[in-house]
Amino acid sequence: MYDLHHQVLRTDAAGMPLEWVNYQDAVRLYHLGQVAYSCGSLLYRVHGGICALTGLRSYIDVNSIIATYGGNKLLRKVHNHYVPPLNNPALFKRDAHLCMYCGERFQVRELSRDHVTPISQKGRDIWTNVVTACRRCNNHKAGRRPEEARMELLAVPFTPTHAEYIYLQGKRVLADQMEFLRAHFPRSSPIHERLKM
Repeated sequence: MYDLHHQVLRTDAAGMPLEWVNYQDAVRLYHLGQVAYSCGSLLYRVHGGICALTGLRSYIDVNSIIATYGGNKLLRKVHNHYVPPLNNPALFKRDAHLCMYCGERFQVRELSRDHVTPISQKGRDIWTNVVTACRRCNNHKAGRRPEEARMELLAVPFTPTHAEYIYLQGKRVLADQMEFLRAHFPRSSPIHERLKM
């Protein structure tokens, strides 16, 4: 019995990560002949009907990583200027669920988005101005900058690349998918170190 909650990592034919798809979408891509190649582990074997001529049952094997023909031309055009949408689940995962002030790891329900330069001081709601903070630290900092609140910021906020954002969007990233995605992270990415924690 397969765990139908595993996501399949879809890439373009050159191996650039594009998105996560569920097994139904992956089967559709295989069926339509859109899969250039697949790699990673076998996740699913989806059975079809029985051929009247041969008596054989059809099936499609779905791997954890599938490369599809075509690609995302828009993504290629804006590759160097790509800014993923900001949302709390991705932000908390970017910061490894650590409060960027006290350094403690927390459950999602205990975390909040903190604006390093507060909105009230003309700070913006962008990746390079937000960090994960526990509720206690965020309340203590209030509408002040870290230095005004005598709080030290433990890491510089950064905008994830497209490959990093794909990782941040993954629900249960498998080891082979993680290895594939990490190869697309910049060498200087803080996520490398945070994954070791």
